[in-house]
Amino acid sequence: MGTRFHVFLMAAALAAELSAAPVQAAPDDVVGPPAKLPQAPKGDRLRNLDFLFGALKAAPNEESAKAVEERIWAVWMISPSDTANLLMTRVRTAVEQKDLDLAIKLLDGIIAIKPDYVEAWNRRATLYYMQKDYGRAISDIREVLRREPRHFGALSGLGLILQDIGDDKQALEVYRRALNVYPRLQRIPDLVKELQQKVEGRDI
Repeated sequence: MGTRFHVFLMAAALAAELSAAPVQAAPDDVVGPPAKLPQAPKGDRLRNLDFLFGALKAAPNEESAKAVEERIWAVWMISPSDTANLLMTRVRTAVEQKDLDLAIKLLDGIIAIKPDYVEAWNRRATLYYMQKDYGRAISDIREVLRREPRHFGALSGLGLILQDIGDDKQALEVYRRALNVYPRLQRIPDLVKELQQKVEGRDI
């Protein structure tokens, strides 16, 4: 009971931080990178991401939005550190083999050598979520969003945790924030509609 309440407070605090912060420009439900990613564009990383997030928000249909999403994941997945990239490949293999403990240990190592590698934090948060270790998942999501507030995968994960612990109102706000970044984000519009009916008693 005490642990669950502590997790509830952590999640509520992070959701409140997100509500107060301005939105920067532009399990199966967990939003993660597709198996195959395009080549990450060369040049200034932040400039590329700013352009891609603008394109993501303006995408006229799901197909074009998905193509932009994959390019964003391609940028996120690549670290300037060759060692971190190699370890991330091993993380992927460990996850495919369902050895989540090994994957988490590898991510611990990546974060130790490259703490600004956003996707290492996000991947570890996802694994903690899969293990129902919500406290650690929330801590890692906080690190992701501190570095990249537009991370729609981390926002979606936080929303799922908030739903799991029964905080539908905060989950709805977090999902709305994710949709503000990525209006065509798969599955989330349905969750927003469901929660909006439950929390506010009305459809979108």
